[in-house]
Amino acid sequence: MPYLTAGDPPGPGLAELIKALDGAGADVIEIGIPFSDPIADGPVIASAMHRALERGVTPEHVFDQIQASRESVEAALVAMVSVSIVTHIGIDEFIDQARASGLDGLIVPDADLDDFSPLAEACARSNLVLIPLIAPTTSVERQQVIAREGSGFLYLLARAGVTGERADAPDVSERIKALRNLTDLPIGVGFGISTSDHVRAVGEHADGAIIGSALVRALSEAHQSRQDVAAVAAGFVRSLRA
Repeated sequence: MPYLTAGDPPGPGLAELIKALDGAGADVIEIGIPFSDPIADGPVIASAMHRALERGVTPEHVFDQIQASRESVEAALVAMVSVSIVTHIGIDEFIDQARASGLDGLIVPDADLDDFSPLAEACARSNLVLIPLIAPTTSVERQQVIAREGSGFLYLLARAGVTGERADAPDVSERIKALRNLTDLPIGVGFGISTSDHVRAVGEHADGAIIGSALVRALSEAHQSRQDVAAVAAGFVRSLRA
């Protein structure tokens, strides 16, 4: 489950990158809508969002690019978006635009439980899934509510802190075992997943591996060295699937 920051790097365009990841075998593609204050993102993704915002990337631009790729892409497409963007546009209006673009779901990482219920209801009316995050510090009681309200899959944060590459694979076996007792939803693991060894280790317990910072960094470096960014993106996904 690879992650892209919409609008960065600028070279091939988001639609082409989505198609490249899909062709390389991505099952779910997560698309970050740039935001000026990404609360859970480490320096790699935060910098990518800053660059995208400087280029004038807006949610409307992201929706247009998703729509341009949708018909030729088999992977599920989900947007990572701040709740402040959703509420600024309006929950129903934002979800209508998301559905019209071809998105299959939303991840709203900074939505608290008071925000989550109306978002979940609005998503359900538009046949979108709303994917909740579960952190290492999330209490069992809160996990029960999140598992009940969420849909699509659960996004399990492998580590506390912010996104970013790590050398070691996370140990999530016990946390996933506990979550299986609360929900039948698939479980995807993110935060610090960056190598094929990490994917293999996570895959022994989880249903999906979410790769963000490592891919964003690889694409930024490819752009700076004037490589074919779409080809680098596809090769990165193929290497992890292998």
